[in-house]
Amino acid sequence: MPSRKTPSKTGNVKGFVGLGLDQKDETRRLTESEHFILVGGSAETHQRMQDVAIRFDEKLKGRGKRLEDASPEEALDLLRDSIG
Repeated sequence: MPSRKTPSKTGNVKGFVGLGLDQKDETRRLTESEHFILVGGSAETHQRMQDVAIRFDEKLKGRGKRLEDASPEEALDLLRDSIG
């Protein structure tokens, strides 16, 4: 009988996807960075998502960490802090 892996109670975050849904024009917007893939949105919304991605990367580097080394809770706290 094959052995089952027990799911890890603590995972790690591989990255984030940002999806903008307020696009009214025909422009396709896509931004990829080390930790984010940002898709769609109006020009303003896409720019805001890019700003969040930049702030997140700066805050993570300021802590001297890689995303893989941050706990999911810490990554989400950094994301929330970058949005606000």
